[in-house]
Amino acid sequence: MKLSIIGAGSVRYALKLIGDLAKTPELASKKPEICLMDINEARLEAAFVLARRYCDELDAPITITRTLSLEEAVEGASYVINTVLAYPTTKEHDGFTSWEKLVAVGEKHGYYRGVDAQEFNMVSTYTYALCSYYDLKVALSVARAMEQKSPRGVILQTGNPVFEITQLLRRSSPVETIGFCHGHGGVQEVCRALGLPFEEVDWQVAGVNHGIWLNRFMYQGKNAYPLLDRWIQEKLPSWRSTGPWDIQMSPAVMDMYQFYGLLPIGDTCRNGSWKYNYNLKTKKKWFGSFGSIDNEIERPKLHRGLRAAKERLLRIAQEVRSDSSIRVTERWPDIFPREALSGEQQILFILGRETEKAQRLVLNLPNEGTIQGIPDDVVVEIPVMVERSGIHREPIEPALPRRIITMYLMPRILRMEWALEAFTTGDRRVLEEILIRDPRTRSYEQVQKVWDAIFALPFHEELRQHFHVSKK
Repeated sequence: MKLSIIGAGSVRYALKLIGDLAKTPELASKKPEICLMDINEARLEAAFVLARRYCDELDAPITITRTLSLEEAVEGASYVINTVLAYPTTKEHDGFTSWEKLVAVGEKHGYYRGVDAQEFNMVSTYTYALCSYYDLKVALSVARAMEQKSPRGVILQTGNPVFEITQLLRRSSPVETIGFCHGHGGVQEVCRALGLPFEEVDWQVAGVNHGIWLNRFMYQGKNAYPLLDRWIQEKLPSWRSTGPWDIQMSPAVMDMYQFYGLLPIGDTCRNGSWKYNYNLKTKKKWFGSFGSIDNEIERPKLHRGLRAAKERLLRIAQEVRSDSSIRVTERWPDIFPREALSGEQQILFILGRETEKAQRLVLNLPNEGTIQGIPDDVVVEIPVMVERSGIHREPIEPALPRRIITMYLMPRILRMEWALEAFTTGDRRVLEEILIRDPRTRSYEQVQKVWDAIFALPFHEELRQHFHVSKK
């Protein structure tokens, strides 16, 4: 069995997946090959060095290879995990800086947090210039390569935007694509807050990526929502956020629950309306003192932290390369844990497909009648059982309320469709029309000026070409 990780130069995320595989004896014993692929040779080499050492210390008979070639990476692969974040880079700056410059242009023209801050799609860096051109292009190239080199393989789409990419590939390629996210882990946070043992809770979530709702919440055979109602009355007034990611029990979440009738889970609350996002003060009111991760203070901090983490891993790889006596699981157990799994679902998915150990997961795949009121071909995020015989969707019981369908999911689905329309047609007018409908827009001239400025950014040459915009 060959497993390929595209975008392995992120290093840390690739190591999580490799660690999960090495610690899953039913798969590791099959002596699989993991092929690492990235276009950044230095980071790819670092990931290769660290992955080999990690597997050696875990006594896992896994062969690690690496390549700069996408075609070589996917050739013969049973599973291809696409983790790529494809924002444009230059010799002077990385993709996060490009995103920050894009946001700055938007704010200069009256769009707080940039043009990509949109109702039901507020998660920072989920989209880029509304259409996610760079990410969609790379994902499509992965699918096209697999059509030639491994047509029976499966794409495990992990990099954002998971919704748009999984939908595009499902419509554009015969290669099977499944979208992955870990947002449903918010259910465990809810259980901890309420003092409920997660293993004894009967739960179910349904919706779209970054838009899922706790439709079933039972404890000891009884509806557990009254326990949440009591928590809101007794505990919410004294709730305090411990960090920018600590928002599952925030006032924003509880306000959405009281309006929509079900609890939003994971990143769903970050994808709410402008009510919670008008400015930093508003964000702090609803998400706690940090204002969540999607603001002008915490997001740049995160980017600095991610850059520092990558540099740290490059240094660690250099140390490991030069000293064979270093044991990474002892020296850096936070990065190379010996026992704990990462909490990601990709290796569990493979375990379900390749062995008799069926796995209950929450995955992104076509609706096919699972959620009432959603078109069959639209990719939804739902619980499934993954087995050798295939992927079996759970019936959604109880059904999602009509208000969630019509006032949250359908508007979010439209944003996905608009992004794909812009990408597939290369028509600038689609991007303009999306902003014309934006509540921050005051005139068509404002829309034209912001897009002129976005396309004029020096690192957007490919974007200009795709949308047939000549540089002024």
